[in-house]
Amino acid sequence: MIQGIDYVAILPPVLCAVAAVVVLLADAFDVPRRWLGVLTCGFLVAALAAVIVLAAGERRRTFCVPSGLRGAGPRSCSYVTDDFTLLFQGLVLVAAVIVVLLSLRAIDVDGLPAGEYHFLMLSAIVGALALVAARDLVTLVVALETLSLPVFALVGLRRQDGVAAEAALKLFLVSVVSTAVMLFGISLLYGVTGAMHLDRLSGGLHGLPADLKPVASAGAVLVLAGFAFKVAAVPFHFWAPDVYQGAPLPVAAFLSVVSKAAGFAGLAIVVGLGMPSYGHVWGPVIAVLAAVTMTLGNLMALRQGTAIRLLAWSSVAQSGYMLAPLAVGERRLTEAVAATTAYVALYAVMNLGAFAVVVAVQRAGDAPVAIDRFRGLARRDPVSGTALAFFLICLAGLPPGVMGLFAKVVVFRATVAGDVTWLAVVMAVNTVIGLYYYLAWAVRVFGPPGPSAEETPRPGLALRAAIVATTAGALVLSIAPQLVLSAVASATA
Repeated sequence: MIQGIDYVAILPPVLCAVAAVVVLLADAFDVPRRWLGVLTCGFLVAALAAVIVLAAGERRRTFCVPSGLRGAGPRSCSYVTDDFTLLFQGLVLVAAVIVVLLSLRAIDVDGLPAGEYHFLMLSAIVGALALVAARDLVTLVVALETLSLPVFALVGLRRQDGVAAEAALKLFLVSVVSTAVMLFGISLLYGVTGAMHLDRLSGGLHGLPADLKPVASAGAVLVLAGFAFKVAAVPFHFWAPDVYQGAPLPVAAFLSVVSKAAGFAGLAIVVGLGMPSYGHVWGPVIAVLAAVTMTLGNLMALRQGTAIRLLAWSSVAQSGYMLAPLAVGERRLTEAVAATTAYVALYAVMNLGAFAVVVAVQRAGDAPVAIDRFRGLARRDPVSGTALAFFLICLAGLPPGVMGLFAKVVVFRATVAGDVTWLAVVMAVNTVIGLYYYLAWAVRVFGPPGPSAEETPRPGLALRAAIVATTAGALVLSIAPQLVLSAVASATA
């Protein structure tokens, strides 16, 4: 059977793949590193334009096979550009542009090979774009590995840094184990249903004989474990703090936003399209994961003295909030997916902004930036300091950071509506815990200057643009959070 390919449907990841090759060739011909960054941003903007064009047209699908004999019946497709896919692809590409802007200074400060850096970043973005459009288990795994493998190299790209090498090795080993677990779960699901496409898998699980249901349940839990690693959910989280600390700061930002967003999109696709009838199995598992993840993340964040490790543990806690709506299982699953998607989108703006300011404060050859280094930042650099305080207030979910408050209300409401009341109570308690470390950091920003205030570098043009862009996005979404909520509601309907 020869499958037709709709090249318009796959244009965003194809543009990023072409960009990766072009950047690598340009670096071989000694194109200045600044121009490599401009070239990368240009291709990402072109891919974003392709997503916008696709959103304005009809929904497309490709790599399809007929469901019935001799081509009769509806088709099952491996790659689908529906509203959900285009929403996440747009989110990934916007976040990727911000990460590239953050990377321009980091490449100079850390002495990273620019061509390799941009090539690996673009390759990972290809995996993220393909992952959110995948509609069969094989494509999901291939896209997930295409996202993961370049990140290992990005984390360890500071070749003379032992901490970076250790972080890359830890990430690699944990990822390999999680992939093996996921593949074992996929093999069990395929064994009992004979299906790889998610629509066929869902149908196969509906009519499964009783003696095969325990096997299918085990397969569902193992697949869930693979995605739990990608989103840094407890107990698959322990790579996150060390990797965030050892990686270049823009790579840590990429992991906390782009990689996490793609991971949650993949998880929502699998449970929503492939295994909705097994919500009674994966729902309680996700509920426990969410409760433990948000609690451990917040408690560990209370003890951190450096900005990057606090953001790492905060990111773990935020994963717990994002998981919470999915704990409803099959009941009100559409609303749950919408709530998780909205939280991911709003969190991306807040967290990228916080990372942008941390990158601005970081000095060449500096150790991880201590929280106390941010004392008096609002006096030394009013734009960066005020922006950081606003992002932290948003993450805490307090006014005037209304976008963060709306994000928490959305997931709380979805959890209560799904009758997982105990998880909503855990979420409320953890929100109060999170207030302490976010506000403690924000207070330092407006406090008296620290002893190393005179050594704080000034952001360059690209870094300043990233801070201003994320601040503007946070302000707009705090004034009109319904922009995201309505878009998500239509995309997940």
